[in-house]
Amino acid sequence: MSKHDDQAASSAAASRGSGKDESQGMDFLTSMPRRWVTLYIPIGVFVIVLLFPFYWMTVTSLKPDVELLSREGNPFWIIQPTLAHFHKLFFQTEYPAWLWNTILVSVISTFLSLFCSVLAAYAIERLRFSGAKPAGGAIFLAYLVPPSILFIPLASIVVKLGLFDSRWALILTYPTFLIPFATWLLMSYFRSIPFELEECALIDGATRWQILVKIVLPLAVPGLISAGIFAFTLSWNEFIYALTFVSSSENKTVPVGVITELVEGDVYHWGPLMAGALMGSLPVAFVYSFFVEYYVSGLTGSVKE
Repeated sequence: MSKHDDQAASSAAASRGSGKDESQGMDFLTSMPRRWVTLYIPIGVFVIVLLFPFYWMTVTSLKPDVELLSREGNPFWIIQPTLAHFHKLFFQTEYPAWLWNTILVSVISTFLSLFCSVLAAYAIERLRFSGAKPAGGAIFLAYLVPPSILFIPLASIVVKLGLFDSRWALILTYPTFLIPFATWLLMSYFRSIPFELEECALIDGATRWQILVKIVLPLAVPGLISAGIFAFTLSWNEFIYALTFVSSSENKTVPVGVITELVEGDVYHWGPLMAGALMGSLPVAFVYSFFVEYYVSGLTGSVKE
């Protein structure tokens, strides 16, 4: 190779290196703006839109009536915060009883629904009996039936059983829409557990109940938590059944009590209304934040196939 060829090769290599460095430099200059456009700004907008209702509820619940009804000043800020609306909510209404009723009904309905859903999902997915797939599809279709249609026949059943205007009317009717959804979710999660574990346990002499309790359920904890969060949220926010089956103020739940007791005709008590909505949303937000890792894991396992 001649000296001229060596110089040409070295100059070409240098040009390639400089071009690579320039491209890296351009990527460095354009990566941050691109990241802002594709990541930071969309996430910021999503967070603002998601958290703004909580901010608005907090601001409205802490504003005195003078600021709420005034057209002057900044509507997004508080000049003289007050706890009068919270005092009225907790000491001049039945809100503590509504909150206790909501917690009691939601917790019992959730555990009752999870128990039935575990048995149904395990039987459909793991016992391999004839008609398992149609049964699973029928259970999911039952979830798609609107509660506005179901509450009409359920109302007559509740009255005949003597459960009208009681917490048991809600505890026994909420599983009608909680069990189908939780069963469908757990079916998908049980399907991801290897069958070889059960076969080994059966060879060792374990019963089906022992396999369910000692093998399947420990592996399905994320799915159980995910189904439990969904069931708890649905029962906590349920409105139609609570409005239909309960009439006395001391037996109402938070969604119904806030709407029916704090709205008098065309007069809306916005301060107590927002305070009641804020206090009613905090338990659900706490549950989600506390079990968020199990919740995401349960959803991932349920859609893995």
